[in-house]
Amino acid sequence: MDYKVEKLIVNYKTLEEFKKFKEYGLQELSMLEDLEANIIENDSKSPFFGIYFGDKLVARMSLYQVEEKFDRYFEPAQDYLELWKLEVIPDYQNKGFGTALVNYAKSFGLPIKTNPRVKSAEFWQKIGFSSVHYDMDRDRGENPLVWFPEGVKEKNH
Repeated sequence: MDYKVEKLIVNYKTLEEFKKFKEYGLQELSMLEDLEANIIENDSKSPFFGIYFGDKLVARMSLYQVEEKFDRYFEPAQDYLELWKLEVIPDYQNKGFGTALVNYAKSFGLPIKTNPRVKSAEFWQKIGFSSVHYDMDRDRGENPLVWFPEGVKEKNH
């Protein structure tokens, strides 16, 4: 099934929807504070993308582009995407929403790095992500998973 992924705007309605997600934390609270302090406009862009089912936000992820000069994962070195907070509300899981979000991220054609939540490794492997060679200095206790577009491979150590 094809779901429409959209860039979420920061407003009270979106932030209210975010409270339904388990990974509701500092990022969302600082957006709310900025909104209340009028630092950001009501239609300010956020790093979040999501899928609405009817008028309900049922899935979301946060996507950041990291510059090539900070790339310590990919060969050749290049800009890549960091995918965070991929989450689907429980009643809507296993219906393709998470996969649709990740496919959207893949559509940019850049390598992607994510830090999977506990017990989600199977999902990531199914959609083509793999573990990187663990590097203590770089990974600092994280176990990142990566996705390589064509012509990109893991950086050798």
